[in-house]
Amino acid sequence: RANGIGRLVYTSTPSVTHRATHPVEGGTADTVPYGEGFKAPYATTKTIAEKAVLAANGPDLATIALRPRLIWGPGDQQLVPRLASRARAGRLRFVGGGHNVIDTTYIDNAAQAHFDAFTHLAPGAACAGKAYFISNGEPKPAREIVNALLRAVGAPEVTKSLPFGVAYAIGATCEALWPVLRLQGEPPLTRFLAEQLATTHWYSMAPATRDFGYRPRVTIAEGLARLAAATPRG
Repeated sequence: RANGIGRLVYTSTPSVTHRATHPVEGGTADTVPYGEGFKAPYATTKTIAEKAVLAANGPDLATIALRPRLIWGPGDQQLVPRLASRARAGRLRFVGGGHNVIDTTYIDNAAQAHFDAFTHLAPGAACAGKAYFISNGEPKPAREIVNALLRAVGAPEVTKSLPFGVAYAIGATCEALWPVLRLQGEPPLTRFLAEQLATTHWYSMAPATRDFGYRPRVTIAEGLARLAAATPRG
């Protein structure tokens, strides 16, 4: 407002709706409420920010919040490099077998969703003041998509898994020890991450398509081919 900005597209996260091991199947922002009792600052602060952005929507400033799910693709510095590093070190496990179904988002689709939202956003527009889940719209079992990503970057596939209870206990232990021992970097596992890894989460793209025309343009198969082509070999 201070700078005369009239449209604001905020990048949020589906984590604002996280509720322990409560599954979401085909959820929308209208049917999936905000989470409670977050065990991670990330979800807590993202929720505070999203609520503030949406509350600011009005006649002089149109706002929208997008919640892209697990973004990946060439140039990724977060998701895939961490998966590949742990897989190569033999330290990657599925939680609960990896059979839970999840959404992911190829980077070009995540970017396009922001452009689509910005183009349609205006005071009184159908999308103004609302939140939307964004993904490729191709939910898959965690085991299937994770191993596909690992293959694309030449990392070994993962076959081993941990029971959820064991993973949750390890996460709680890591959270307790990291600050006490003043360990550097992020804990390898947290309670929040254990819950995320073990739970089905996939969402409907229908509201985003209806209100601002978002349609994933790059399929997961095409995205994996692009990721493989962009990954140095040898």
